Amino acid sequence: MAIVGTANACLWRGIVLSGLRNPGTPFGRVQVAKCGQQRFHKLQCFAEQGHIEQPKSARANLPAPPKANELCDSRVIQYVQAQVREPEILRNLREETNKMHGSGMQVTPDQGQFLAMLVQLMGAERCIEVGVFTGYSSLAVALVLPDSGCLVACDRSEASLAVAQKYFKLGGVSHKVSVRLGMAIDTLNELLEHGGAGRYDLAFLDADKMMYPQYYELLLQLVRPGGLIVVDNVLWHGTVADPLVVDKRTQSIRDFNDFLLRDSRIDYNLVSIGDGMSLCRKR
Repeated sequence: MAIVGTANACLWRGIVLSGLRNPGTPFGRVQVAKCGQQRFHKLQCFAEQGHIEQPKSARANLPAPPKANELCDSRVIQYVQAQVREPEILRNLREETNKMHGSGMQVTPDQGQFLAMLVQLMGAERCIEVGVFTGYSSLAVALVLPDSGCLVACDRSEASLAVAQKYFKLGGVSHKVSVRLGMAIDTLNELLEHGGAGRYDLAFLDADKMMYPQYYELLLQLVRPGGLIVVDNVLWHGTVADPLVVDKRTQSIRDFNDFLLRDSRIDYNLVSIGDGMSLCRKR
């Protein structure tokens, strides 16, 4: 479908096509949704006046859908985040972390709520986190664990863990969190050596992306059948979907995603919350 005339191409931004609702025309009615502060009346009128060149056969050579408007995207994200029931202690931690170097490593509030909901749905009591940073996701999980529950929190940054531990104490969950400073590979192997295989309900992996395959294999041994491994950053800011991006880290995440898709030991689902999270349920 080609537009004939002098309509500015930028008017395509924000278009929402309603589909073939009118059987009297091959393309139906072109509708334009409000996006930001613009309604795009010009393009709607342009389409309604018949200034649309029809292809030789209906539906042939249809253009790709227009790109989502960035303003609309940001508003959707803001709306989703506004729907999060974020405890004050988590909000305070998030705001403090936002002032720190590397704050982009922090999970989003909806991711924290999502993890907490998974813990509650599973009735999880024993959890592992690989990659704690300042502890937002750890605190979200610990807050909903039963009083007898335990979260093994692994990170190699003493400075980040100091912030996390401060908020564990403020949140009254220090007794539920076993902080492990050091290389997570060593901690996971130690847990296995001390009879931890199959004893954990949920694991959250958010550490060195190049090490995901090694972490995953150890976590798969540690979680019980029916247990869950949640992997963060599997969309890597969308670059995994761009074939022109071929740096080592992006390619390693692509390869890992493909591996999970084929792994018969798990039930698998990739969800687009945050920067992408893979849910791997051990069979």
